[in-house]
Amino acid sequence: MYDVQKIREDFPILQREVYGKPLVYLDNAATTQKPLCVLDAMREEYLNVNANVHRGVHYLSQQATDLHEAARETVRSFINARKIEEVVFTRGTTEAINLVAQTFCESQMKAGDEVLVTEMEHHSNIVPWQLQAQKMGIVLKHLPITDDGCLVSCHDMATYITERTKLISIAHVSNVLGTINPVKEIIKFVHERGIPVLVDAAQSAPHMKIDVQDLDCDFLAFSGHKMYGPTGIGVLYGKEEWLEKLPPYQGGGEMIDKVSWEKTTFERLPFKFEAGTPDYVATHGLATAINYIESVGLDSIEAHEQELTRYCMEQMQTIPNIRIFGPSFITHHPSPIKDAVVSFLVGDIHHLDMGTLLDRLGIAVRTGHHCAHPLMDRLGVTGTVRASFALYNTKEEIDALVSGIRRVSAMF
Repeated sequence: MYDVQKIREDFPILQREVYGKPLVYLDNAATTQKPLCVLDAMREEYLNVNANVHRGVHYLSQQATDLHEAARETVRSFINARKIEEVVFTRGTTEAINLVAQTFCESQMKAGDEVLVTEMEHHSNIVPWQLQAQKMGIVLKHLPITDDGCLVSCHDMATYITERTKLISIAHVSNVLGTINPVKEIIKFVHERGIPVLVDAAQSAPHMKIDVQDLDCDFLAFSGHKMYGPTGIGVLYGKEEWLEKLPPYQGGGEMIDKVSWEKTTFERLPFKFEAGTPDYVATHGLATAINYIESVGLDSIEAHEQELTRYCMEQMQTIPNIRIFGPSFITHHPSPIKDAVVSFLVGDIHHLDMGTLLDRLGIAVRTGHHCAHPLMDRLGVTGTVRASFALYNTKEEIDALVSGIRRVSAMF
């Protein structure tokens, strides 16, 4: 049995009140709350094991290094990478994508070469490529989505791929629509054409099992703070053969082998991409969060969140004049096409008004463009209200959301 009430006990913030109302936290796609075990692990390290990692010969440094590198192994196992050398610590998904954008374009592309993304991407998978377009003259193209928020088929995708397409970068799950993209199928399709793929897993890593060897992706990025870990830490996975080809992202300490006035040689993987002192306490926090997720069980988490998504869609569809964006959720669909996110508008009520009034009822949702302006343009709106779910949310909280939406709607 999935004991959600027992899980909620691990997150003290869920017991607080907002404006005299019990907190209903439904903004998990932006960031998740942190269990006590993560906070305790980080506090313990700062209190008893705080020392800079790598190269230090004293006890604390070696102990901190062991924790830091153990975290790398925890991440490797979590995504089933072949080697720890394929796990690069970054500040989050955004930095991981910027790392690939800068180093891949610099070393593997020339003016006129193309990067292909999708119409549903977060700005972090658009702007880095635009910067490279301005700097190097590469071309950024995008795959369209259907009216129900899904990608075009691989057959249709072929019409967007040319001999100058050098990389495809795609979200695993849309942060606005909740669409689960068929990334394994896409990767197989484009690999047959010799094109590498970067997967933005920021919205999938907390919700479902990810096996990078099974997906066969060339790069994959995710953030700690969206999966019950600390802010400011994330991961770039890259196949060893690709990481070997790419130049360093930044220069400084940690990433060097030897420096002279004439030249610098660089460290082995993954340290070549990790300039400066890493956030070694946050990596320990991330590993603790991963261990927590695995103790609950990703299959159980996915089943729980799928049920919440189904329930939310069913209840929301009873609200007059509501417009729900993204795939229509098919109950007991054998292969889920939507997960953990429901974005909506009600009549002519502005998303900011709806979010502000829900907040007064203790219900935390996200409003606005969700860092996806091009997608908003495609949907023909300036923004939406977004409810997003995590392993600790309940049907009772969805009932509170639906009741709140009805109450706000009645005001207008």
